[in-house]
Amino acid sequence: MTTANPLLADQDLPDFAAVKAAHVVPAVEEAIAAHRAAVESITASGKDDFDTVILAAERADFLLSRVWSPVGHLSSVADTPELREAHAAAQALMTAYLMEAGQNRAHHDAVARLAARPDFAALPSAARRAVDLALRGFHLAGVALEGEARQRFLDVGVALSDLSTKFGNAVLDATEAWSEHVTDEAVLDGVSDGDKAILAAYAQEKGLSGWLITLRQPSVLAILYHAKDRALRERVYRAYNTRASDQAEDKSHDNSERIDAIMALRHEAAQILGFADSAAHSLETKMAADADEALAFLADLARRARPVGEGELAEARAFAAEHLGLDDVRPWDLSYVAEAMRRTLHGVDQEALKAYFPLPRVLAGTQALIERLFDVRLVVREGVSTWHPDVLFYDVLDAGGAVVAGVYLDLFARAGKRGGAWMDVCRSRFRDADRLHLPIAYLTTNFAPPAGDRPSLATHNDVVTLFHEFGHVLHHLLTEVDLPSIGGISGVEWDAVELPSQFMENFAWDRETLIGLSGHVESGEPLPEAMFDRLLAARQFQAGLAILRQIEFATFDLLLHRDYDPALGARVDGVLEQVREAVAVLHPPAWNRFAHAFSHIFAGGYAAGYYSYLWAELLSADAFEIFAHGAVPGGGATAFRREILAAGASRPAAENFRAFAGRGPEVDALLRMRGLAA
Repeated sequence: MTTANPLLADQDLPDFAAVKAAHVVPAVEEAIAAHRAAVESITASGKDDFDTVILAAERADFLLSRVWSPVGHLSSVADTPELREAHAAAQALMTAYLMEAGQNRAHHDAVARLAARPDFAALPSAARRAVDLALRGFHLAGVALEGEARQRFLDVGVALSDLSTKFGNAVLDATEAWSEHVTDEAVLDGVSDGDKAILAAYAQEKGLSGWLITLRQPSVLAILYHAKDRALRERVYRAYNTRASDQAEDKSHDNSERIDAIMALRHEAAQILGFADSAAHSLETKMAADADEALAFLADLARRARPVGEGELAEARAFAAEHLGLDDVRPWDLSYVAEAMRRTLHGVDQEALKAYFPLPRVLAGTQALIERLFDVRLVVREGVSTWHPDVLFYDVLDAGGAVVAGVYLDLFARAGKRGGAWMDVCRSRFRDADRLHLPIAYLTTNFAPPAGDRPSLATHNDVVTLFHEFGHVLHHLLTEVDLPSIGGISGVEWDAVELPSQFMENFAWDRETLIGLSGHVESGEPLPEAMFDRLLAARQFQAGLAILRQIEFATFDLLLHRDYDPALGARVDGVLEQVREAVAVLHPPAWNRFAHAFSHIFAGGYAAGYYSYLWAELLSADAFEIFAHGAVPGGGATAFRREILAAGASRPAAENFRAFAGRGPEVDALLRMRGLAA
């Protein structure tokens, strides 16, 4: 291999600082060639034993991922015109090759011969699971297709990959394109000094005086939650909710045509494979049997939540009229009114709370929680090559002090970085002969950066987000499965992959944990018990409205994919209106175009799967209630690690849950947690 290219180096951690856009395409071309040669070797051997057929394929996949993962990650966190161009070219190569590899009949037949061996049942269950999932993967890649259908499926796959990337880029560009320069501080009345410092830093970034309001997450939240200027809230709300659409001020990033094309191609691909629609295609790899079962689950939640949400909206309107002089609560008022209600009715002041959560203290407390639960320590390693100076790297040490995994943390919002929060795989755990490759993860958020000498102050929602993403990270890092295809999050049903993340969220509401990780930014004093009690009492504040919003998104996603008609097109607005009539209690303005920035389903992995958040929340609420009540013999955290985190996809998710809980999941815990129980 050409070691001069850092993406091709055989090392445990990528040399991110050395990676240039010019390295991307040559590295991907060489990695693809090596993978193709490995597959040809497998098929030419004529053998049907596990090591030759599966282990060799896992090795080839691991080496290909070792090149591609850093490239994909950099495109999300360090976007530049040069990298974007290189990533697009490399992604086209990767997509075309992976589609081709998925249709390799000789490779499929080798796996099928292994599965048909008389002694196949004697293999370990995890090995048999890897074989089963490999065969399913070939089926979903169109291995059985012939002639024109085969080629068309390949072409559609490449086109979809390109469209999804362009969709995400348009959202990123639209987010960066809009700003409002403020020179009169009175305009920012109600916004905290800490948030104003962030807006001042955004202005300085552009060589401006005063403050710059942007569509980056910390800026949007500061205005919508705290700015007293209603017209300003409306402008920010409108700009944010029309990003990348025909209703934006700058229409050059409009995703309308991309949405139509994505939906048409997804439907076509599903039908080529023999599915009725792209929802049925998506549900093939999930716990829910079909879209109807998932929709019934959502409809039942909506039936329980809508009366609660209607009552909450009525309370908000009454409060706004009495205390804020707002006779007509509009969507851009909701967060502002909710914050005022929290302060007035529940004594919860988010700005006051932030002072107790300097991010360094939160990180230290998170490390302590993980050690307490799972008996592993996170230790910062200095000198690791990263893509930005703010990035941290932690080694994960077991009880004996041995390094067993690692994680990169990239926590702050900045230009060139995709919004939101996510975890992704850098390296998978893979035992290859006498070498064990350790699992490495990326954890990415968009928290407010430090302002001057003041550290970043986390909101309580930021703490929830950090715990959520660490749940995903731990799922990856604490796997005990040595095959990358079924270790950690890989191969886990998509509507169960959120179980560990949402399980961990609950600790952000745990007294010992939250007070333990707090420390006032000035005095160092921990969060007062009285403040925690008020925060806990407000946990279910507007819970009905919150879950209805999730149900709206999830139902829209499923119906959009299940009911797609090529003769009518995507009908985004029509489907949204249909869903809102059934679910929403407050309708957004006609110009709202949230779908045009709905990257989860158009540029991520949640197409016809956004319901997974609520489906997995059912699992996590039940699991955490069992844990909290001490109902698991031998320690709930130990059992959770063993049966959920360590097991990965070595068995179906339903079996993992049953092994932990001793029974199947029950919905009552979700209803209790959300405040929807009768």
